Amino acid sequence: MTITKPSVLFVCVHNAGRSQMAAAYLTHLAGDRVEVRSAGSAPADTVNPAVVAALAEEGIDISAEVPKVLTTEAVKESDVVITMGCGDACPIFPGKRYEDWTLEDPAGQGVAAVRPIRDEIRARIEALIAEIAPENATP
Repeated sequence: MTITKPSVLFVCVHNAGRSQMAAAYLTHLAGDRVEVRSAGSAPADTVNPAVVAALAEEGIDISAEVPKVLTTEAVKESDVVITMGCGDACPIFPGKRYEDWTLEDPAGQGVAAVRPIRDEIRARIEALIAEIAPENATP
């Protein structure tokens, strides 16, 4: 049996904080073992600068990222959809795995307030990787 590369979509309202951090961590920690997307139901113009700074402390550069709008296609193409405070904005399709991560919104907060959110996201991402794309899995 061939295992296809799992695909994960992270969704929050503005795609400027939590979903950007989660996508960056998953890309950073899982490499090419997982396909990663992020989007927002009402995307902001730019990624939260405190989020960019907090990830830079971890050696992850997301300064070139831009918030993206949530599309039905992005949900259809994903195996796992993780929402972070976007309510019912995310379309539901049968056969997809949905999780809602309750995380504080980093909007309008400084780097010091973003760090604990960042660290919680990293822990959740590490657990997700262990479940859907362990290193010893054969593609």
